[in-house]
Amino acid sequence: MSLLKAAYEPFTMIDRRTTPDGYGGYEITWVEGAQIEASARYDSSIEALTAQAQGVKALYTITTSKAVNLQYHDVLRRDRDGKLFRVTSDGDDNYTPPSASLDMRQVQAEEYVLPV
Repeated sequence: MSLLKAAYEPFTMIDRRTTPDGYGGYEITWVEGAQIEASARYDSSIEALTAQAQGVKALYTITTSKAVNLQYHDVLRRDRDGKLFRVTSDGDDNYTPPSASLDMRQVQAEEYVLPV
């Protein structure tokens, strides 16, 4: 087992569902989706800490295998502690090339609270 895979832990995708409300509008609900293996690393760089002091939410880097392609605004929950993350970049932008033996894709994310 590689050190990268040893750092992975269970996450659950949280999917947004819309259903008719019976009055011509719709209701939004959030439901559990697919389970994935990933790693979330807190960004403690000076730039990130300065942004947090100015009101930006805590920033993270989410690492997965290339088979998991997280997209902008995807929401996922770290199963260990229930912390929610919202992806703020695109999984198509940062991954290892096909010829590499390292199987990795990364996205940026922020701490998130589901809207009610």
